[in-house]
Amino acid sequence: MLFGTKAGIKNHNRERYERVRRLMWIKCEACGRLVYYKDYKSNNYICPRCGRAFIMTPKQRFDLLFDNNEWVKLKLPTVSDDPLNFVDRMSYKDRLAEARADTGYNDAITTADGVIGGIPTTICILNGDFMLGSMGRAAGDGIVASMEHAIELKQPFIMVTCSGGARMQENILSLMQMARTTVAVNKLHANGIPYIVLLTDPTFGGVTASFAMLGDIHIAEKGARIGFAGRRVIEQNIREKLPSNFQTADYLYEHGMVDMVVPRDELKAKIEKILAVLTKQSREPKTINVTTPVTDTKKVRGMGESEAYDKVLLARNENRPHFLDYINGIVDDWTYLAGDRLFGEDPAMCGGLGFWRGIPAVIIGQEKGRTIETRQFHRFGMPNPEGYRKAQRLMRLAEKFKLPLISLFDTAGAFAGGAAEERGQSQAVASSIATGLSINTPYVAVNVGEGGSGGAIAIGTGDRVLMLENSIYSVIAPESCASILWKDNKYKAEAAEAMKLTARDMADLNVIDQIINEPAGGAHTDWQTTMELLANAVAEHVLDLQKQPAEEMSRRRAEKFIAMTRDVEIYQPEHKTEEHEH
Repeated sequence: MLFGTKAGIKNHNRERYERVRRLMWIKCEACGRLVYYKDYKSNNYICPRCGRAFIMTPKQRFDLLFDNNEWVKLKLPTVSDDPLNFVDRMSYKDRLAEARADTGYNDAITTADGVIGGIPTTICILNGDFMLGSMGRAAGDGIVASMEHAIELKQPFIMVTCSGGARMQENILSLMQMARTTVAVNKLHANGIPYIVLLTDPTFGGVTASFAMLGDIHIAEKGARIGFAGRRVIEQNIREKLPSNFQTADYLYEHGMVDMVVPRDELKAKIEKILAVLTKQSREPKTINVTTPVTDTKKVRGMGESEAYDKVLLARNENRPHFLDYINGIVDDWTYLAGDRLFGEDPAMCGGLGFWRGIPAVIIGQEKGRTIETRQFHRFGMPNPEGYRKAQRLMRLAEKFKLPLISLFDTAGAFAGGAAEERGQSQAVASSIATGLSINTPYVAVNVGEGGSGGAIAIGTGDRVLMLENSIYSVIAPESCASILWKDNKYKAEAAEAMKLTARDMADLNVIDQIINEPAGGAHTDWQTTMELLANAVAEHVLDLQKQPAEEMSRRRAEKFIAMTRDVEIYQPEHKTEEHEH
């Protein structure tokens, strides 16, 4: 045995014992318990007792994310050590020397090339163990050089952040790295390079206020603390106690700043799925295999009053497939993307990346929910302003990567509430219409249920607009129309007829491009057939649009909508009311 069986340890073995002891056990900073190193390492450097994710070295990160632990480290530019001759309790030069000795790295940035899911990729890492990953000139130069390298090779770029912010010992020279790295990010975007940011614990200060919050996709590692100013600074400033979850990964998700919160052991698989869509990898169409839920088949109240109102009730049928049902049935390798990057995540407006019949695409749409709980969670498919701003963000994402945009709209309208008005509901809807009309990428919009007013057209300005056979499209609900114009909502069936809101009416008005047939009893009676018909119709239009020059898309789309509604003459039959009858 290494130390023998007797009590006490010989002096010449003590140094060796201490070194081995440090390698065998570590103390968790969160729960304070000792953790056996082998358990800690096999758990991806996460405390098996409390779940705290420890800072990983660049090598550990590269091994975690790259295929087969294979990667090649890049040589990055070097800079002079101490341009300001900064001294606090010790000189900056001595701090750098100490950090280099402790970590074995020259500064806080390390970059490597490798393959993720078969896709050549560059990963750049801010090393939290090197002066808390603070950003000085060396880090700034390293980030800029790494991004330019990815542009030269035309391959995706992943930024892994772990930082306390700008490096104080370099003062204004450090601050300028916020602008310099942002210039490099702008170049990434201009060259159509996928830019994914992985935010780990901790990420703060000038890093979050520059390149770390400018990604195409933001992934927060589960358990990460992320923010601008530190919690203690904010509490001292406002003299208030902050919520316990403040600046956590989940907190940022709720407030729309990150697309997803992912446990460390799921990061590689998640990134592989994202890169596969953004780099337009080939996929075989997913086999559609869904089961229609069993529901009560009793006659719906109001059916039979008029043909148009029957369509209204069919469009609202509780068993009709909704957005997430279509996603689960049709789309392969789906990745949900969250947040508007401004205020919040709105579950009424869903969106993400996936393969639609083998076609990589960005897909958005309203989700109504099905149970009481999910309907409340999704707000019955009526988005707030942040929902429409998320839609705009995903529209621009589709344009950047020349991915087709597919929208499945199904909403009674944009949410009407005081908070929505305060946050600019009208502006959000208007901007969604404008963004949809201006993007240069194929755009297919499908009305799969209720097309309610501006809330629907906000994501309905496609190159091709389709409607399921029993969906409806109108400026107001027929019940509300009857209450306003007939002064009694019992005339809702008459109002529905007069409004010309069915798919057949829309085709006659040249407002839509195609009606997608539904099973005989309606979409709610046969999900399998409905999804097959919808999936194939959309795919055909997307493939046709992809043959056209992308730079022509917005112009042609604008011309289509400008021409719409001109020279329209429809005979409106006279409807009797109680007043006429008397």
